[in-house]
Amino acid sequence: MFGIQTENTDLLPWSWAEERLNAARNFWISSTRPDGRPHSRPIWAVWLDNALWYSTGSLARTNLVTNDAYEVHIDDGESVVIVEGRARPVHHEPDAVQRMCEVYSTKYDYPMTPHGDEIRSSDGQGGPVFVLDPEVAFGWIGEIERPTRWRFTSPTS
Repeated sequence: MFGIQTENTDLLPWSWAEERLNAARNFWISSTRPDGRPHSRPIWAVWLDNALWYSTGSLARTNLVTNDAYEVHIDDGESVVIVEGRARPVHHEPDAVQRMCEVYSTKYDYPMTPHGDEIRSSDGQGGPVFVLDPEVAFGWIGEIERPTRWRFTSPTS
């Protein structure tokens, strides 16, 4: 199973977090500039294959060169889900990019198609594709009720 299951019934199940990651329209992604200053911005993204898939042409993509540690959270302060992990550009994964486009297009009613390692809309909008592979996630309800942490193992461990 992806995420941690525990006998503590006061904790939120991972399925609760996944539902919110799948339903969220807006995500906030945070990265670190080469000089150490933070950078944060809203993005559209999809939760697919236990990772967050997104495209951005912003400063976030250039920050990845010097520091691949990223944090993302859904745009909801009452049912909070925060995911921390490592971001990576997607290269030579045409089937995965195609699946990302299908899910993204349906979710946002904004058709996207693969163009190599990038995605594009019919009007040419788009950019490179990235994946945030989770290492740890946090969730809670309301005023930090049922705070829960999930840890992830890499598929190769």
